[in-house]
Amino acid sequence: MFYYLSGTVAHIEPYLAVIDCGGVGFACRTTSYTLSALKKGNKGKLFTYLNVREDAMELYGFATQEELNLFQHLISVSGVGPKAALSILSASTPANLALSIITGDEKALTCAQGIGKKIAQRVILELKDKLAKGQTISAKGEAYGGTGITVIPENKLSEASAALAVLGYSQGEINLALKGIDLDSLALEEIIKQALKKMMKG
Repeated sequence: MFYYLSGTVAHIEPYLAVIDCGGVGFACRTTSYTLSALKKGNKGKLFTYLNVREDAMELYGFATQEELNLFQHLISVSGVGPKAALSILSASTPANLALSIITGDEKALTCAQGIGKKIAQRVILELKDKLAKGQTISAKGEAYGGTGITVIPENKLSEASAALAVLGYSQGEINLALKGIDLDSLALEEIIKQALKKMMKG
């Protein structure tokens, strides 16, 4: 129904941003990561997801399509609702979250408010392969191969490639970004951080 909202940031509070679009204020539930990119009174753009239940309609908004993709992945996991998905996304950046799931890092997930070990294990179990293969979820909630290339993480290079593919980058962009980074001596998280910095500059 809504693809994105673009307007003036009218109000901000924890887990909520109100975007004024032509005099109508849209209340979007969101993450601390997205809130950090918004400033009251400035222009803002959020990619949205409308959650329709029998008793409510709630709009969720995210600063990037990559974060929206991860949100949709998370709510596809049994037992993870939108509130839990926001909590998980608020505890990390989208890149680090994708990396945590691909590498099976339970601790990174359980540090999110209200997320226990069982939920963290289920998220990793259900999403690890999807994310490692660079799959994203379309607006209709259908999974499709984001790059058309299956990436099976066996080493730092393929794990970094997989995490970046999940964030919506093409294989060509990933290869360029990883070129020149010291893959042998750097930690996986640092490799991804450096690659993201390069792509953001580009």
